[in-house]
Amino acid sequence: MTGTARQMTRYEELAEDIAQSIHAGVLRLGDRLPSVRQASAGRGVSQSTVFQAYYLLEARGLIRARERSGYYVATGSRQLAPEAETPSAPAEVSGPIDVSELVFKVLESTMRRDVVPFGSAFPSPLLFPLQRLAKTMAATVQKLDPWSSVDDLTPGNASLRRQIALRYLADGLTVQADEIVVTNGALEALNLCLMAVTRPGDAVVIESPTFYAALQALERCGLSAIEVPTHPREGIDLGALEQALQRHRPKACWLMTNFQNPLGSLMPDAKKQALVELLARYEVPLIEDDVYGELYFGTRRPTPAKAFDKAGLVMHCASFSKCLAPGYRVGWAAPGRFARDVARLKLTTTLAGSAPAQAAIAAYLEKGGYDRHLRQLRHALMLRQDAVAQAVARHFPPGTRATRPAGGYFLWIELPEGTDTLALHQLALSHGISIAPGPIFSARPGFRNCMRLNYGHEWDKRAETALATLGRLAGAVAGARP
Repeated sequence: MTGTARQMTRYEELAEDIAQSIHAGVLRLGDRLPSVRQASAGRGVSQSTVFQAYYLLEARGLIRARERSGYYVATGSRQLAPEAETPSAPAEVSGPIDVSELVFKVLESTMRRDVVPFGSAFPSPLLFPLQRLAKTMAATVQKLDPWSSVDDLTPGNASLRRQIALRYLADGLTVQADEIVVTNGALEALNLCLMAVTRPGDAVVIESPTFYAALQALERCGLSAIEVPTHPREGIDLGALEQALQRHRPKACWLMTNFQNPLGSLMPDAKKQALVELLARYEVPLIEDDVYGELYFGTRRPTPAKAFDKAGLVMHCASFSKCLAPGYRVGWAAPGRFARDVARLKLTTTLAGSAPAQAAIAAYLEKGGYDRHLRQLRHALMLRQDAVAQAVARHFPPGTRATRPAGGYFLWIELPEGTDTLALHQLALSHGISIAPGPIFSARPGFRNCMRLNYGHEWDKRAETALATLGRLAGAVAGARP
């Protein structure tokens, strides 16, 4: 990625000061950082500034939050690859999309059990309480009200929608259960929202790079993509977004504000609020893909942009696939003023979701234990990210950069300029290793020297050997460039 220099913000200055103390050995592995209140008073900055600084240090892998205990130094003299710093620079054009064939070719290789799945879009299924869910399903299916198949036909299981609404409420959002439409995974929710606010030929704003399923959805619906520069830590560039709104008059924005796929970026709350206010001025709906929001490594769930929505323009979409029940295909949309449109589209496309799967998840949530599972899941992902990030630093060629997400399970890797990750993808497959090459995340040819690595699978000797092999192959591909 390329970009121009910019002045550091106050929280970045504070984070850099703390980072230097860690690297200099003043703060050592396991040391506890001052509380947010103490740091705010001692440094003469707001608590919000301290929070953002601590989040940034978490993203860099330098500190970790411990439940009800505070922030601690997580690294000492260990070497990590330099962090990706600058936003992307896509061409300022709107045009048709043709990526599906490339995406299908790449994804087919990630589904093989004999391949080390660094290119997978899913974490390990062994991280989820599938046995408990199975027992819950067996019990709930026997008690299913026969009339529920009619009563809950399109909006979804009433108990499940109530549980989802309660989780919104716990996060400080008021979303009525009647606004929620249960879907076959988040991808259906996102597609229904897209169909509700666009027509063939319309333009839609996306991040650069972006989730390839968003590109495929736009391609299938005959829509044009407007790729907007996106920062690897803070998300989409709002100045560039406003220019795109003025120039192209898009009908929607499809964005991930929390742990964006593939970058892992986390948009600060103030920026989310500014985003929602900007889109409200132009009357442009935001389709918010928030499937990774529960996979945070800090002390609290990142606020979705939906929390700042006063105009009903934010269509919030999420699911249980990435955090509880992969394969159950239970997601939902909270589409604000477009709830009726989305429900009608659901009725005329897939009609309804799986009644047993919805009932099982509703019962699981009612019984409790979900938050305990999430804490264990986050801890496992945090440890695996640390292990993979260190291995990338050890084994990949000089000049490699890697993001430091504060959640999710993806690292975005920038290899030296001129490296071809499509060629690396083919070479790695011949060694039983999959990756997600950068070009599948762009509507235009781009990110050729980038790739996404999944650290959500078991970190064992096989995985470490595979990553060392991948680093060697990356060095060979980089060395072979003209």
